[in-house]
Amino acid sequence: MGTKHQSSTKAKHPARTQARPRKTKSFKDKLRPELQPECKPDPKHGDRLLIPTPMLVDAQVRKVRKGKLITPTQIRERLATEHEADRTCPLCTGIFLNIVAGAAEEDLAAGRKRVTPYWRVIKENGALCHKFPPGLERQTELLTAEGHEVVPPPRGKVPRVADFERRLVRK
Repeated sequence: MGTKHQSSTKAKHPARTQARPRKTKSFKDKLRPELQPECKPDPKHGDRLLIPTPMLVDAQVRKVRKGKLITPTQIRERLATEHEADRTCPLCTGIFLNIVAGAAEEDLAAGRKRVTPYWRVIKENGALCHKFPPGLERQTELLTAEGHEVVPPPRGKVPRVADFERRLVRK
């Protein structure tokens, strides 16, 4: 009886057995400028949580001057302050930082000179962001070109910016 059911399902839905090609969006498409940020009450923490947009995160990264660095925590704090929220969603911010990095690399590949300097975003401990689409080597290359010293990692770790604390943007 189970065999009859399976064959009738295949007959009714032949497309389920065939893989459909998916059109992958470019990172530029994922920036989605039409989106608006939302400030929502967070019952778990009892405060107001900002759900940012990729363009808001992009704008914060663009404010970082050559020679300076910023962390995701600093970006979230600045966004929360600007939008009168208590905090900013760390998950969305991380996802949007990856989109910003990918879009900047697409701009560079297209020959644009003014791009979002995603490589200036480092982790709170000075480590490079290994999840950025272009990879650690590319972030190292761009930081070194701006005069930052990137220290090779101990075995199995991520490279770090030497003396990064002095170069972090101030509040």
